[in-house]
Amino acid sequence: MEPDSEPRKLTIVTVVFNAADLLEATIRSVRKTEFPQIEYIVIDGGSQDGTLDIIHDNSDSIDIWISDRDKGLYDAMNKGLHLASGEFIWFVNAGDHIASSEILQKILSSISSEIDVIYGEVMIVDENRKELGTRSELSTQKLPMHLSWRDFRFGMCVSHQGFIVRKEIAPDYKLNNLSADVEWCIECLKASRKNTLIPGIFVNYLAGGVSKKKWKKSIIDRYVILKKHFGLIPNIIAHLIILVRAFFHKLFRMNKITY
Repeated sequence: MEPDSEPRKLTIVTVVFNAADLLEATIRSVRKTEFPQIEYIVIDGGSQDGTLDIIHDNSDSIDIWISDRDKGLYDAMNKGLHLASGEFIWFVNAGDHIASSEILQKILSSISSEIDVIYGEVMIVDENRKELGTRSELSTQKLPMHLSWRDFRFGMCVSHQGFIVRKEIAPDYKLNNLSADVEWCIECLKASRKNTLIPGIFVNYLAGGVSKKKWKKSIIDRYVILKKHFGLIPNIIAHLIILVRAFFHKLFRMNKITY
């Protein structure tokens, strides 16, 4: 697409690797209503499955795209972060769909010079796009009304796809850490002057992901990050609470399904 003379309020970045069957619907969800204030970037990790064909077929809907080998998910996200020209940045990856043009309009309308972080809820869906419930409904972590970095003492309390940040305060993601998104959000919030909650579903988020497939390493990486930000003893206590919460949350959900 040709560069637009109007300053971009928001850059949406989609990271993809060998996900040709998922990418086109994600692109459509971003571009179903044309907002000139939105820049759209697609970062491909050198896919060999037809993903590039999807990108070429939809090139009129993409402002910037690159396709080359990277060092993993967070390296690809860093590439998108560096290319972004928008005032705010939002990661919506292949398989995830922006919920509606109405939520996009609400997000754009909420952008102001005083706000550094915009956040909201996501709906988790399965591979058939069946709604499983919001993240708050399906996890032990509920979306805070007034978000602070201290809310992350028990781990991720807001979905990464429901977290939009002013680019100038966003650091690079740490590589070789499956919980790098946790630290990224914490560091963004530590630098933020004001955070605002937008009611409504931001994204239909496809369940799964690398951290789910490698959950043991993800838990260890999360422990290291939370120890760094909250200290050894508070982190041990927090992880004990996480385990107890997870047990009773699973028990509650099993009983709910039974009855």
